[in-house]
Amino acid sequence: MSHESNLMSPEMTFQHHTDDAEFKRRVKKTTILLSVITVIELAIGLSIYTIHKGENPSHLLVLMFKGVVCILTLAKAYYIVSVFMHLGDEIRNMIMTIVVPLLLFVWFITAFIFEGNSYKNLRNTYDPYFKETTMPKEHHTTEKEKAPEEKSGKQ
Repeated sequence: MSHESNLMSPEMTFQHHTDDAEFKRRVKKTTILLSVITVIELAIGLSIYTIHKGENPSHLLVLMFKGVVCILTLAKAYYIVSVFMHLGDEIRNMIMTIVVPLLLFVWFITAFIFEGNSYKNLRNTYDPYFKETTMPKEHHTTEKEKAPEEKSGKQ
């Protein structure tokens, strides 16, 4: 029987956690890392909020910050799945069985976002009434918009 176990590839053998102390250390390290990443994401979110409240918001800077938040979120998802869901301990084929459909799902969502944006742009081009009813108003009001309130005497 021991001869059969030697013939199995190392990828096919399943090993349980032999050392609980090592596993607890790994979980603590991952929890601290996830906490640090979350604090960084919150700081970036507060920065984005502050930039939007400013006089001249930099759209490029906001877009860059949002990209960093997406990357940090993916890193957190990786660590959660790898350590807490024990996918990091699985064989390669099992990991690929989960990761490949996930990547296809991400592509699916991205395709629908771009398609929806294209549809919105085309509809705004050929249907001006749609543009008036669905496009957001400017962040800051101008003096012309404030003037009717002052003329009517309402406050």
